[in-house]
Amino acid sequence: QSLAIGRRGQNVRLASQLTGWNIDVMNETEEQEKRAKEFKEKTELFIGGLDVDEMIAQLLITEGFRTIEEIAFVDVSELESIEGFNPELAAELQKRAKDYLERVERDYIDAGHKLGMSDDLLTFDFIKRPTIMKLGESGIKSLDDLADLATDELVEILGEDTMSSRLAGRVIMKARELAYGITKDNE
Repeated sequence: QSLAIGRRGQNVRLASQLTGWNIDVMNETEEQEKRAKEFKEKTELFIGGLDVDEMIAQLLITEGFRTIEEIAFVDVSELESIEGFNPELAAELQKRAKDYLERVERDYIDAGHKLGMSDDLLTFDFIKRPTIMKLGESGIKSLDDLADLATDELVEILGEDTMSSRLAGRVIMKARELAYGITKDNE
């Protein structure tokens, strides 16, 4: 483990910079604890989002489903192929998954509108929704507002742990492209 991390974390830092991924080095016990925590969180998400019992939620996870989106948009035959599932149960699970996603979408749009955010920012698919909401809470209400930011301003608003300077630059360029028709070549 210490070899992978390197002196003062230099190996992990370099690997992160080269790949663009955040890398965590952990021992086997930490990894098992992380997996158990993720399994529990996914189980709770499926129980609440799909209104199913713990056994069905855990069976879905064991079969490789990680998100409600996967259940909503997978070919229904994959759900039917799970041992103990019939076509009616598979169709009902898929319907519940789609209903859940629609509720989440409505709640997200409503929360954004309450903050005074425009639909062009709320539907900006280049960054995740919690990040978009954080922008709205910080006074960024439209795609134009986002496009007008400098890279360091966006990083300051979101924090370095949420967005790197490199990613912030890409986000701003995408916002400018959509808001003003400006591409990297034009700028």
